[in-house]
Amino acid sequence: MTSEFKLPRGRYLVTGGAGFVGSHLCERLLAEGNEVVAVDNFVTGNKANVKAFESNPKFSLIEHDITQPLNIPGNLSGIFHMASPASPEDYANLPLETLRVGSIGSDNVLKVAVEKNCPVLVASTSEIYGDPVQHPQQETYWGNVNPIGPRSCYDEAKRYLEALTMAYHRKLGAKTRIVRIFNTYGPRMRINDGRVVPNFCIQAISKQDLTVYGDGKQTRSFCYVDDLVDGLIRLLGSDVTEPVNLGNPTEMTILEFAERILKVSGGKSRIAYKPLPKDDPKQRKPDISRAKKLLNWQPKYDLEEGLAKTYAYFQSQVTA
Repeated sequence: MTSEFKLPRGRYLVTGGAGFVGSHLCERLLAEGNEVVAVDNFVTGNKANVKAFESNPKFSLIEHDITQPLNIPGNLSGIFHMASPASPEDYANLPLETLRVGSIGSDNVLKVAVEKNCPVLVASTSEIYGDPVQHPQQETYWGNVNPIGPRSCYDEAKRYLEALTMAYHRKLGAKTRIVRIFNTYGPRMRINDGRVVPNFCIQAISKQDLTVYGDGKQTRSFCYVDDLVDGLIRLLGSDVTEPVNLGNPTEMTILEFAERILKVSGGKSRIAYKPLPKDDPKQRKPDISRAKKLLNWQPKYDLEEGLAKTYAYFQSQVTA
């Protein structure tokens, strides 16, 4: 099991702090005695995600669009730049916003990191590998991305984010970290997120058919959010400047995953097949050798445990 790791106690900025991953990150930082400044414009974030700790005197929430100049008074010990739409449904509806937050917004955040002379972790994605021909995906792989396809606003925004981050590092000496996040799931995902985990959970709870696109043989690897947050904290606390994959390397087909959901739900939903969306990756699995070696990190939650927690969360949302 991965040993516990804590950042030096301090004051941390989390952009996208009211989002799915951002809110779990804020919660972990607060639990370890840190001050947290969360910034979110609530395009895809939700104030309900931070309600449990909004009364904590060490927590502050700023409603702000980071594509506008970002001014954070006081010192910072580190920055987690998590802000961006992150599901295919979101960036299909918000292509310009996705591109702007990945470019202009990221530039504003990196400026703050230079001003405060603190480390900054930027959230990239496994989507920069596109529909990969290398499997599993290593950080040295340059990807197979359609630069004008329906997913390109997200893929290219993140590729630009990585290039911008390295330019800040090389030219200005910024203390940068780049994480490539693979499929992550857990409580606080939005019901209408559009990704496979909330889709399947809500369909099973509602006793609807589970929608599988294509033949269901495309593969994904699912990482529980608490494992991801632990990796993010370890990465910011390291001196690793090259990109690092964070994800669970246990790979399964979407059809196999649907069967897991049916097992958790105990329901009698059936599988309904629909056409595969354009540029949907056929396989996705992280090579986490770099994270194991440099961060002493690997996932510890198995899918059964993580799905039980996630399914219970969606049940509470549907019946609330």
